[in-house]
Amino acid sequence: MASYRVAALYRFTRFDDPAAIRGPLAALCCGLGVKGTLLLAREGINGTIAGEDAAIEAVLAHIRALPGCADLHPKTAWAERMPFHRMKVRLKKEIVTLGEPDLDPTDPGTYVAPADWNALIRDPDVVVIDTRNDYEVAVGRFEGAVDPRTASFSDFPAWFRDWRASLPAAPKKIAMYCTGGIRCEKSTAFLKAEGIEQVFHLKGGVLDYLEQVPEPESLWRGECFVFDERVAIGHGLAPGTHVLCRGCRMPVSPEGQASPLYVEGVSCPACHDQRSDDQKARAAERHRQALHCETLGIEHVGATFPVKPS
Repeated sequence: MASYRVAALYRFTRFDDPAAIRGPLAALCCGLGVKGTLLLAREGINGTIAGEDAAIEAVLAHIRALPGCADLHPKTAWAERMPFHRMKVRLKKEIVTLGEPDLDPTDPGTYVAPADWNALIRDPDVVVIDTRNDYEVAVGRFEGAVDPRTASFSDFPAWFRDWRASLPAAPKKIAMYCTGGIRCEKSTAFLKAEGIEQVFHLKGGVLDYLEQVPEPESLWRGECFVFDERVAIGHGLAPGTHVLCRGCRMPVSPEGQASPLYVEGVSCPACHDQRSDDQKARAAERHRQALHCETLGIEHVGATFPVKPS
């Protein structure tokens, strides 16, 4: 049995003073040995944490006691090794940055359960849009989905307005998906504000779909990129085949790993020619140190420091 519980969570709600929430939350996580990242903003909370099961339960109980978070339902996975190096609780303007300050994220589109998703996206009148970043789409996607080729989520509004303007008529039905659901909460609210009335999104995101829909029935192709040391996962939330390039922080496929331009811990085919010899040498030394620490059973990164008061 894997020893670390990984909990991905988000909640759009109103926090009048996120800074007052940060200190106690960070202290609790660090005191329990929980690691990961949590983002706090006036619009709510977002993040992924990992730790022992009892520790994660204690942190979730603390979060559920915050305003508007009582019915928080995190996504749980299990990992044999701790997927994070340290704990960070950060204050942000948005818990997921779209760059539309007047948007109300509590008015999203219609949720569609994973069991009903296939029927929806097979409807010829439905346009399916992937709201994730270009490097995520390269790892895996739903059949026939529109790829905006955006480098960040904040590029999505401009892309959508340009894309809609290029069409002879605006689509009547749009279905959208993302990794865990948070970006679709905002992007479907954005489309409704732009005048699209029939907007749908995959409840729980790709993660819930891969967990609940049997692989023989699945319309997902490839793996799903995740923002932690697991890098990518497959059906049943099983570990994927991609690794993370330590040079550019991008996922590397098995084909990329087989390239002579891939050097573990240093570079990959995407960044090999963009990195200087000095950068590669320093990365190689860091990787050597990390491997040495691993053989000794000690952590190379992730030193624990006292939590600063808010």
